Amino acid sequence: MPATEPNEWSSDKNDWSSKSSSIANLEGRFVMSAMGVGLVVYILFFFIVGIGMYYLVQKSGKRYIIAGKSLPFFLVGTMLLAQGLDANATMGNAAGVYGGGFWAGFQFAIGLALCLMVVGIWYAKPLNRMNLLTLPDFYFRRYNWFTEIITGLLMCFSFAILVAGNFAGAGWIVSIIFKIDYVWALIIVALFIFIYTVSGGLYSCAATDIVQIYPAMVGFIGAFFYLLATYGWGHFSAAIPDNFVDLSGLYSIKNGALLNWAGILALGIGDVVALDFMERIFASRTPEIAQKSCFYGAVGIVITGIVCSYMGLMGLTFFPEIADPRMILPTIALDMVPYVFGLLILGGIIAAGASTADGGILGVSAVLGRNILQRNILLPLERRRRELKRGVGQKVSDEQAKLISDRKLLIIARIMAIPVVALAIFLAIIKPEPGILLVLAFDVVFAGCLVPLTLGIYWKKANTPGALAAVFVGSILRLILFYQIPEHLAGLDTLIPPVVSLIVMVPVSLLTQEKYPAKHHVIHEIPDDLDVLEARA
Repeated sequence: MPATEPNEWSSDKNDWSSKSSSIANLEGRFVMSAMGVGLVVYILFFFIVGIGMYYLVQKSGKRYIIAGKSLPFFLVGTMLLAQGLDANATMGNAAGVYGGGFWAGFQFAIGLALCLMVVGIWYAKPLNRMNLLTLPDFYFRRYNWFTEIITGLLMCFSFAILVAGNFAGAGWIVSIIFKIDYVWALIIVALFIFIYTVSGGLYSCAATDIVQIYPAMVGFIGAFFYLLATYGWGHFSAAIPDNFVDLSGLYSIKNGALLNWAGILALGIGDVVALDFMERIFASRTPEIAQKSCFYGAVGIVITGIVCSYMGLMGLTFFPEIADPRMILPTIALDMVPYVFGLLILGGIIAAGASTADGGILGVSAVLGRNILQRNILLPLERRRRELKRGVGQKVSDEQAKLISDRKLLIIARIMAIPVVALAIFLAIIKPEPGILLVLAFDVVFAGCLVPLTLGIYWKKANTPGALAAVFVGSILRLILFYQIPEHLAGLDTLIPPVVSLIVMVPVSLLTQEKYPAKHHVIHEIPDDLDVLEARA
């Protein structure tokens, strides 16, 4: 999930390089030490688990993308939890708290948990019933192909940046631990994640999330209670400024309330249109499982997020002059807690990046392969070919056609993962800390895509012109405000565009009803697998 607070994460490549010197004193102790060996074993373990899921795909694109829409509560809940607990909700959370107070860091966790609650209450059930493979499928069925393409490309761009950021975070930790060049560490991490993701698709994501997220949670929570039992809270409280732990971060502009609320709402509402969350909703066996899994993930994110936030506050006592706040959790893992907790924390940070990156790779490659390439390029060409050869050749049954389409979808989705990973590696090299670029990319999606999704489900008169107007006005306004908003009002540039998008969509839809009738009936229709796999629905 995206970062929404750029303060700690917006420095450029030169700043990234200079920070390496500030942790040089840590590097020597990592090279194939006990910690290094433990992490190698851990990474290889989840890599092997991920590759082992290859056999569950069974040459099926639907099984690859959404696990055949067959997953039970525990697996879906675990995957949603893992997608939410990324590097921002853990390492970035502690760093944000250290630098700007509790809400500057905890906003990541509370925002993502709020998002899952919102999805669970209002979106999970209706979207799961529709037999969707990707989120842009909704925009195609409810509106038209052009809306599908525009929203799909916006989502793909934002998630490519997200994948790059998580590649960079995991690669950075690996480069420090094993004292190797950042670029090589980045490439190694990216290739590991790429290989196991394209092997088993969502099955690989599910299996690796189980072995990644629960040990990480044990590490974070166990380390927190160990420190609390060893030192007592009084040891830490004296070093914590009052405005770091009160509610002023939610109401005082001076203490960053606008930015904090922008972060919470951008994540809490804007991430409703996140590809990775929605793929897991679509993979749930029933609408009820989809809903309950959201609530499960939200609770886990809040618990772990609070722990990471409080370890950020502890860092004010342990490391009052640390050069790089991102090193709060890694340094606690190395210096302040027993080996087992330290290993699980460092492994958890790497796993947090991996679990988000694999979901991003799968989501983007599926959208590019299905919604852009298959439906809007290959399908028209195939129709043209059939028209030219009408009456020639052997006809195939519906079952054979479904099998062929399913295998084609699998091949296309796997192939499209290659440029997605290549682009993410490139971005992670030239912009290892995406910072404000990541914030802007996700805000544009939030501004343009959320209102058409919500009104498409709940308003019968939402139509194609209204949806397109909302997408273009909301997204363009967010770009304009990025350059025009005064610094003291930063945060409003995130909050205003979705409201304007709503204000635009309603009258445009009403004024164009006669010429462009709404297609609300598709919300209650469940197309068969043949239509879905052949991209007709």
